[in-house]
Amino acid sequence: MNTALKYALCIAVLSGGAASAADINGQWARGDGNAKVQIAPCGSDICATNTWIKPGTPKEKTGDRLVMSIKPTSDGQYSGTAFDPQRDLTYKLSVSVNGDTMTTKGCVLAGILCKGVNWSRIN
Repeated sequence: MNTALKYALCIAVLSGGAASAADINGQWARGDGNAKVQIAPCGSDICATNTWIKPGTPKEKTGDRLVMSIKPTSDGQYSGTAFDPQRDLTYKLSVSVNGDTMTTKGCVLAGILCKGVNWSRIN
């Protein structure tokens, strides 16, 4: 999974119908234009899976997955952890969904290194 997604989700369901305002599930495009992910339930967690990576983007590939153990804290707000099996790293994660926009913030090293990423829903 991409480094920005991991840090931001650090950043891991193709929705058949219209998503609710705070629905995290669906297809999302990263703000820098370098990645698209599908977010969907996977067991008791939520997974963000890279579905497209811009050619030449280093350290990212299609199919990489981020496993998020997050729970809603309020409408459109989620928090918890995310595990990146490709790099064997766990991140503290917060996600904010507002309609067709999402912001993810992931932190490592006890919150010392954090990164945020903006996303747009793909309909």
